[in-house]
Amino acid sequence: MSDKLYDEIPSLDLADFTDGSPEQKQAFVQSLGQAYHNIGFVAIKNHGLTDEQTEKLYDTIQQFFSLPEEVKTKYEIPELAGQRGYIGKGKEHAKGRTTGDLKEFYHIGQNVTDHDPIKEEYPDNIWPDELPDLEGIGSEVYQTLEATGVKMLQAIALYLGLDENYFDDKVHNGNSILRPIHYFPIENPDEVPADAVRAAEHGDINLITLLMGASADGLQVLRRDNKWIPITALPEQIIVNVGDMLSRHTNNKLKSTIHRVVNPPRELMGTSRFSIPFFMHPRSDMDLSCLPNCVDDDNPKLYADITAGEFLNERLAEIGLKK
Repeated sequence: MSDKLYDEIPSLDLADFTDGSPEQKQAFVQSLGQAYHNIGFVAIKNHGLTDEQTEKLYDTIQQFFSLPEEVKTKYEIPELAGQRGYIGKGKEHAKGRTTGDLKEFYHIGQNVTDHDPIKEEYPDNIWPDELPDLEGIGSEVYQTLEATGVKMLQAIALYLGLDENYFDDKVHNGNSILRPIHYFPIENPDEVPADAVRAAEHGDINLITLLMGASADGLQVLRRDNKWIPITALPEQIIVNVGDMLSRHTNNKLKSTIHRVVNPPRELMGTSRFSIPFFMHPRSDMDLSCLPNCVDDDNPKLYADITAGEFLNERLAEIGLKK
């Protein structure tokens, strides 16, 4: 397999996988696998999300974040460890850091409707009274991105030499999170810690992340040669990247690449940035042990056996959301 240094992340068409010829489907699988082996990020079109859905959700969450602080904090429930509702400014930090990121966010989680007993593991979603539209559009986008994520994982499974549906039952009613984020304006940059950034360098916890277009520049990914390159997507694309759970499960065959959101130039610090990632998680009992076909003499096993739920709890503590 070639180890290629990308100047920009590759762009792929999911329709080649879902509706293409066998040759197109196979080409998508190989291109996706190579991109995930080398850089861990791709831009995807024909992902199922409409412009109307995107605009409506962005408009609604911008209204939420513009509410007064005392209204937003009504929806912050500390005992939920940030798993549902509002999470206030500076509450989350990157693993290995103590300075909080310059952001606030809102968490929308799984809504179990098929009597699956896993419902007992999940707190109910929290919907703000002030924005009755959020429940409808938030749930709609959640389900759309979840379905897209299933397709992406099917392509990943084929690349790994597994059954195409290997991940399907592992992510059915998975612990996925839709996270609208507001990187809030900094009117006086001298009043924040010198090392504070919008999102410090980190890897995502989950299997894969699907990112709806962000409203401003700033997202960067760390290439293998330690060069930061900007991540940009065309309006009709979403970004889909590998998370730490998938990297771990594949013994690092697929790369969870470090990324960050840098602060804008000083003269633009007073502006907002919005972004909406969908963090696709499996069920808590998924075994994340390294896949046997990703371990050999040249690639010895790198990780101890662990379940998705155990790994998530470890990481929530490391980033400051769980005590």
